Amino acid sequence: MSLYAQRGVSAQKEEVHQATEKLDKGLYPNAFCKIYPDYLGGDPAWVNLMHADGAGTKSILAYLYWKETGDISVWKGIAKDAIAMNLDDLLCVGIYDNLLFSSTIDRNKRNIPGEVLSAIINGSQEFFDELKGFGVGIQYLGGETADVGDVVRTIAVNGTMTARWPKDRLVTNDKIKAGDVIVGFASYGQATYEQEYNSGIGSNGLTSARHDMLHKTYGARFHESYDTTLEESVVYIGPHRMTDAIDVFVPTGVGVSETRTTDIGHLLLSPTRTYAPLLRRLLTEQFDQIHGLIHCSGGGQTKCMKYLPANFRITKDNLFEPPVIFKQIKEASGSDDREMYQVFNMGHRLEVFTDATGADAMISLGKEFNIDAQIVGRVEAAEQKSLRLVVGGKDIIY
Repeated sequence: MSLYAQRGVSAQKEEVHQATEKLDKGLYPNAFCKIYPDYLGGDPAWVNLMHADGAGTKSILAYLYWKETGDISVWKGIAKDAIAMNLDDLLCVGIYDNLLFSSTIDRNKRNIPGEVLSAIINGSQEFFDELKGFGVGIQYLGGETADVGDVVRTIAVNGTMTARWPKDRLVTNDKIKAGDVIVGFASYGQATYEQEYNSGIGSNGLTSARHDMLHKTYGARFHESYDTTLEESVVYIGPHRMTDAIDVFVPTGVGVSETRTTDIGHLLLSPTRTYAPLLRRLLTEQFDQIHGLIHCSGGGQTKCMKYLPANFRITKDNLFEPPVIFKQIKEASGSDDREMYQVFNMGHRLEVFTDATGADAMISLGKEFNIDAQIVGRVEAAEQKSLRLVVGGKDIIY
């Protein structure tokens, strides 16, 4: 059994899928989000969507960093995580404007004071204001903040995003076909709209990252930061403290990078990169060339398998070199490549399925935002669905 499973987490969410398998799949079963008729407006040319997601256990990392350093700004990053994990899923069905967001924050009041709530709530509004400057309109409708100390040890930060959208501007993944190439957009670096280096970690696999990277003393000092029923052999087994310094290489232009010093905490807490400014451009300028969109969140590089419209073989044989955070996690945990690529995005979190003629323009547009992009793989006809990753010259078959 993997360390991930021993900690009570499933990368593939098998039990969740089993519990929901009898539910209506919506109008477009292959789309990245569930899409329904326009119940709000009654127009057959429009659709409704509602999506829920959150920052997951990344909030515990923010808690540890805040307790250790007093830096409350890390909570604004958690606000971004909860928003980006909703927004970028909806972006993958083509929606980038006229969105509504409601937050749900559950806290243990004994451990999480009002100043933390303020940082999260105000950080959410600041993020929406930033996105508006890129033509991505999201209205913040407030939400629910509950003191539920018997349920949570620290804090859970989640949200729900809703949209009404024209049916003829949807990306449903039904156009994915044999012969398509897959353009991957890096999850790491520093995009033109980001204020600092982003490690690429996103908001998935953080239970694994936290326990595998951080030193045993965190469990001893902060019992509220983990499930105390876990076997001690899987609790905080790493070599690092949050403030351990580490050098990263930050691309500052085409073929140009510089070395910066940060710490392990900031790498683990890098806010989930939203691709909203980039995808808004892609969806308005190259909509007809977009055959499918995948957000490589839970399930990492295997995520695409769930949304294929037919029996295809996906081959990804030109993956990004994993950024430093994933190398650190792999070294600390001893996990093999098969598990790493199933839990983490490993360097790119957005995939665009397109034909070869559309790929170059998409890659160029990514570079306008200082986001590395490349063709990472292709779609082939097959008798059944399968995925082949080529990592270090070796095949991993799922």
